[in-house]
Amino acid sequence: MNQLRHKAAACAGSEQLSAHHIARLAVRSLYHELALYPKPGLVSLRDNGAHRDMDAATFMRSLFSLRGYFSAIASAGMRDAGFAELQQLGIAAESRMLRATRGINTHRGAIFTLGILTAAAGHAVACNIEPSDNSLRAIVTGKWSRDLRAITVARAAAPTHGQLMAARHGVTGARGEALMGFPSVFGIALPALRDALARGADIDHALLHAFFTLLAGTTDTNVLFRGGAEGLRFIQTQAAEFLRRGSIFEARWPRRAESLHRQCSARNLSPGGCADLLAAARFVHQLQVEPL
Repeated sequence: MNQLRHKAAACAGSEQLSAHHIARLAVRSLYHELALYPKPGLVSLRDNGAHRDMDAATFMRSLFSLRGYFSAIASAGMRDAGFAELQQLGIAAESRMLRATRGINTHRGAIFTLGILTAAAGHAVACNIEPSDNSLRAIVTGKWSRDLRAITVARAAAPTHGQLMAARHGVTGARGEALMGFPSVFGIALPALRDALARGADIDHALLHAFFTLLAGTTDTNVLFRGGAEGLRFIQTQAAEFLRRGSIFEARWPRRAESLHRQCSARNLSPGGCADLLAAARFVHQLQVEPL
């Protein structure tokens, strides 16, 4: 009996360590995204981009409030918890975030996107599955697609920018990404990140290359909300031109990137959706190169 208790305690301790490790990777990914510069229109450690109501300190308070969430949702994934539990964890995390930021939405999209991937990572660890691109996508689409389709917004709740843009323009937003197994993470951001690293870029420059690739190739509902179709067209065209001219492998890239950052800030364009997808790609990359 004592041996069984010791074994159970050891297993619980091992799961807790794994959940904490996954959570650290998630928080580190969000911090890495914040620290990157220049990201057109977005908050960084250097400036506020297109935002007047938040700065890097706001994001840091938000990050501290989310540490327990990522550990809890990773543990839930390990226990094969139902989607309803994951959703409740996300709702509670959003409430803590809003208290920490005094009502400012800094990481709502990341709570959803990175939360689901964190739960998937926990499930993979518990089942001794290698966290490859295909296995993580299979966990998301195989376990939670029905629940993701069934998500409804309470009548009293304020719709997100993504939900408003889905109704107005027919775009899918974060839920559509999840339903399809995050194609922008696994099909756009991660290939760009890996390609840049293979070509000799350091991780910061590789992430910036992946970010501009996301800007050019995705429909960011935050940009659509702030700037309409014209704003989205502008940022996609400019990002594509940045890539065409050599991206971060061209000597004058910092000047080009900073110029687009200033233009987006002046136009009130902030691609927060792409920022969430970039953090998710960074998380998956770390998960794969820093095994438990």
